[in-house]
Amino acid sequence: MALTARQKLGFGVFDLGGNLLFTALGFWSLNYLTDTVGLAAALAGVAVMIGKFWDAVTDPVMGYLSDRTNSRWGRRRPYLLFGAIPMFLTMVFFFTKPDYLASGGAANPVVLTIWAVIALMLLNTASTIINIPYSSLTPELTNDYHERTSLNGYRFGCAVFGTIIGAAAVQPIVGAFPDRRTGFIAVGAILGGIIAVTTLLTFFGTKERAHTKEDFPTKGFFTTYKEVFANKPYLILLFTYALHLCALTFLQGILVYYTKYIYNNEGLATPAMVALLLVAMVFIPISVLVAKKIGKKLVYQICFIILGSVCLLVFFFGHTLGPNFFLGIMLYAGVGLGFSYVAPFAMVPDAVEYDAIKTGERKEGAYYGVWTFIAKVGQSLSVFLSGIILSAGGYIADAIQSDGAIFAIRLLIGPIPALIFAAAIVVVHLYPLDEKAYNKLVKGES
Repeated sequence: MALTARQKLGFGVFDLGGNLLFTALGFWSLNYLTDTVGLAAALAGVAVMIGKFWDAVTDPVMGYLSDRTNSRWGRRRPYLLFGAIPMFLTMVFFFTKPDYLASGGAANPVVLTIWAVIALMLLNTASTIINIPYSSLTPELTNDYHERTSLNGYRFGCAVFGTIIGAAAVQPIVGAFPDRRTGFIAVGAILGGIIAVTTLLTFFGTKERAHTKEDFPTKGFFTTYKEVFANKPYLILLFTYALHLCALTFLQGILVYYTKYIYNNEGLATPAMVALLLVAMVFIPISVLVAKKIGKKLVYQICFIILGSVCLLVFFFGHTLGPNFFLGIMLYAGVGLGFSYVAPFAMVPDAVEYDAIKTGERKEGAYYGVWTFIAKVGQSLSVFLSGIILSAGGYIADAIQSDGAIFAIRLLIGPIPALIFAAAIVVVHLYPLDEKAYNKLVKGES
């Protein structure tokens, strides 16, 4: 089914806010907890890991519920309507440094860690409530192989704008206020407001098709997810994406530390992020065109090759060749990032359709719940390990770093994510659903 540009934009605008959240937390959550809230790097990593694990656990539950929701707004859209305000409130809560926990001095590290865990659990729950139903809309809008690529091109075109805001806006907002605490409260309110508005725009800008009784799964929770994990094409793509996000999280989380402590220029992080994302924005539509020529899987592998080589170039040469070399590498990285957006999200509906044809039952929410569950487990492990590696290297916030801490930062931006990208290339090579195989499947051919 062909979709109009207005329909695609109405769907895609949500991810302006969705990727704003992903980017702001990816680039800044660990740094905010260490350098503003005052947690040790290892404790901050633990807090982020627990929050992400909680987030991962709630995703399959949310997918299961949205598959079975029946309302006048459809299965997915009511969660966008009622989840927008909680999303805003939890953003403000997390980015408000809890000075009230300090009684006449510094707050107890254990108490601060508990606060960070609770704040992140609330924030991630609010995110789950809107993100899983939103992602589950994709295969319901069209079953055309190339139209899905185009639809996700719109989605991730919007996503890049959100990513640029999430990457570029935090430092200027914080810098506009007399202290970092007040600045981060403003970050929570402004970015949270944008996320809430884009969520509501997608609620009003989309309309689910009429659902029949057959659209609603009848199987129990464990039976449903047993079938999900029996879908081989989906599993291959699932673990590829988990590796993808794991490596990307290492890069995102350490970028601010790299510019701050390798170049003694924390402000360099913002132009570096903007350069990266502007190039990525240009290459998203190019990736859609290239995917039509060479296939989605090969486009996805190209992105891993580029990003892996970026990691190695920064590790071996970034600390000696200086900031201009680093900015140039960020431009090159933008090509790989641009190629990474559309491919996985254009491939996963094909794998979901594979199951629907094989089982006769549609359970998009379950699939996208597991998708984000595995992805967030990978993210949580990345942040946790980042905190542990920084602490092991002797990192001390806002201090002159030891050689061990500097080397830890270089490892986290270099060989570690590079190896993970290499593993992703190998895993996704096994994915079997190219255009020819998918069309045969839809036509019922063996």
